[in-house]
Amino acid sequence: MNDIEKRVEDVLTRGVGEFIDPDGAFREKLLKKARGEYDKPIIIKYGIDPTRPDIHLGHAVCFRKLREFQDLGCKVVFLVGDYTAMIGDPTGKSKARPMVEFDRIRENTKSFIDQLGAILNVGDKSDSDFFSWITNSDWYFTVTDLIVSDGVNVFSGKDDKQIDRNSIEGKAEVWKESRMQINYLKKKKIESVSFSNLLYTLRHISHAQLLERDMFQERKKKNEPLFMNEMLYPVFQGIDSLVLGKVYGSCGLQLGGTDQTFNMLMGRNVMEIDKQNPQSTLSIRILEGTDGKEKMSKSLGNYISIAEEPGSIFGKVMSLPDSSIVNYFELCTDASLREIDSIKKGIESGDMNPRDAKLRLGQEIVKIYHGEEASREARERFVLMFSKREIPSDIREVKLTGEMSLLDFLVREGFATSRGDARRKIEQGGVEVDGVKVLDRDLTLTDTGKSTIVRCGKKDFARVVF
Repeated sequence: MNDIEKRVEDVLTRGVGEFIDPDGAFREKLLKKARGEYDKPIIIKYGIDPTRPDIHLGHAVCFRKLREFQDLGCKVVFLVGDYTAMIGDPTGKSKARPMVEFDRIRENTKSFIDQLGAILNVGDKSDSDFFSWITNSDWYFTVTDLIVSDGVNVFSGKDDKQIDRNSIEGKAEVWKESRMQINYLKKKKIESVSFSNLLYTLRHISHAQLLERDMFQERKKKNEPLFMNEMLYPVFQGIDSLVLGKVYGSCGLQLGGTDQTFNMLMGRNVMEIDKQNPQSTLSIRILEGTDGKEKMSKSLGNYISIAEEPGSIFGKVMSLPDSSIVNYFELCTDASLREIDSIKKGIESGDMNPRDAKLRLGQEIVKIYHGEEASREARERFVLMFSKREIPSDIREVKLTGEMSLLDFLVREGFATSRGDARRKIEQGGVEVDGVKVLDRDLTLTDTGKSTIVRCGKKDFARVVF
């Protein structure tokens, strides 16, 4: 196996749950692209519902895989589900997910796209040979969905006359001007989805097919409500692949977590219904959170944001259960599979202390997002604090029954004489939480599922538990 074949094999297998490419067509195109023998674009679709603005390591697992595809010559297209986010993906939810306001979705989208450059090659975020993004409201929103401010007029572009933006004619102009296909992709034709398009697709998808989803079966067993908008969510995802293929000329592969396999296969189904070449699918294994149990999620508090301070990332990695070490190495670092296998065998045989493995793991992860120097400093600081006994072995434990502001905690535990004194100590850099200097005077101590070390000055320590 030569270097190119090895790279392609690695991108299609490392951290992968399932790769569905029945006739091998995608693999062959990818090999040719990597060799410089295929000059057409290979479009990789990745869909997100921007219900939250931050990128954590769980997201980064997929994004790092997307970057590998970019490095092989593919074009990554982020399909931002701003329209379908208002429905809410039922994946992994035992109850219906609340709808998210459209304005909040737009804000989260901007934040998400701004952060992508830490992992992906996004250039100046314009449409390019290697990156693009588009919202699915671009084809789902109709003229009559628009809400336009009263009393504002625009030129119609026909007779150089002003028209009311709230008239049908005015809304049509606003709708056209606001399509990403026109002002971002510079297309002359707009792809859109009508209600009749949806009905045509639904004529080819049975109720029984949609009920095959595990979480729907669980809801039925528990006699919990199952709403039609949730059942249609996979259909909308499938239509997204169909339209994206028309807008960009093709949709060769959709990538997502293993929890998205059903939705991605629906994309294949809908494309076949419309007689398009169906996308291949690549599902990535799910990264567990810092609790080692649940999927990494900000709402569960078991996440590690890529934007966190190096010391905070390092400390959270060191708090991982030993059972998560190998999975994190494979999904979150650039260590070779041979190295990871050696680490796994070392831990299992007792030749390697799991703590030493986590020290390396923490350094590898911090290096990716903050650089070599920051990763080295984070490791040295952690070792200094925890290995060289800067933290006393008899550190007192403080139990909290609910969240508490750091200012109140410092005063209550006698680390500061007043809130003003506590504020000054924070501003002077004298207060740390889990080895990270606190800069936010309004920080609140909350239950993260593990103990928290609070340090004030050189001698005052407390281990906070909930």
